[in-house]
Amino acid sequence: MPTRISPSTAGILFIMAGMAAISVNDMMIKQLSGGYPLHEIVFARSFIGLLFSLIIVQIEGGFSILKTRQPGLHAIRGMLVVISNMTFFLALATLPLADATALFFVAPLFITVLSIPLLGEKVGPLRIGAVVIGFVGVLLMQRPWASAETLGASRVILFLPVVAALAYAGLQLLTRKLGTTTKASALAVYIQGVFILVSVAFFLVAGDGRYAAQVDDPSLQFLLRAWVWPQLGDWVFLLGLGANSAIIGYCLSAAYKWADAATVAPFEYVLLPMAVFWGWLFWGELPEPVVWFGMALIIFSGLFVFLRERQKARADARASATG
Repeated sequence: MPTRISPSTAGILFIMAGMAAISVNDMMIKQLSGGYPLHEIVFARSFIGLLFSLIIVQIEGGFSILKTRQPGLHAIRGMLVVISNMTFFLALATLPLADATALFFVAPLFITVLSIPLLGEKVGPLRIGAVVIGFVGVLLMQRPWASAETLGASRVILFLPVVAALAYAGLQLLTRKLGTTTKASALAVYIQGVFILVSVAFFLVAGDGRYAAQVDDPSLQFLLRAWVWPQLGDWVFLLGLGANSAIIGYCLSAAYKWADAATVAPFEYVLLPMAVFWGWLFWGELPEPVVWFGMALIIFSGLFVFLRERQKARADARASATG
């Protein structure tokens, strides 16, 4: 008889699959960022993703599982994922893919800190120290001693992935809370719906490109340029983004539904080497030495938090068994 996969193992497998999908997603959005507005890409991705997600809803129990008694929390979760995606993708239009991704990886550290007041998880001084080291890595990657010309981007753009990480941390903690009563496919549908509403609102306000002519910054151009009908070759990217969106929404929701935040979060680091690979392959981008060092500090701190959490869980289990 085959051994049943534990909830923690299932969460880890789901998060790694989600990270692989995210790496492809980020690569495709960066590829499209020079010719389409962000809200058009988000609309196409979410509309197609919603269709895939509704199919999964049918498999997991039908449309009845979309009913919820906590619409307010789902709305907050949806807005957090919109903020996280929008700020990260705006940074992606200007920053190298690996740099933006590495800065975003402060998210697991935010999750560790926020899990204390929001989930009641206990975090000791060693893990808090690791979090501080991780934030030092973020500071190094911000290169406060360098000028804007040297950085190739404004301080605001460099800070956007950190904002994205904070919103993402809140999103995943809410996923953990809501996942006890809501199927992963339903969580994904709610997110796709919020994305569609927000992108339509952007279209109504700025879809004709009226504001794009007033700005020169690549990130703001990406946000404000006019909608255009996609070129034939770009439909492959848009369809791929839609399918990927459904995979990402389901896998991330399932990961944080099945396993606790401290177990799942560190495995998101598999995204970083993928981002370095895509950046090198498509745009010839490789991080500077100080960025590599900042990455190393962030990864070290995240892995330490994970190992410390596993050690504590084993100690608690032994104490329960002997007590």
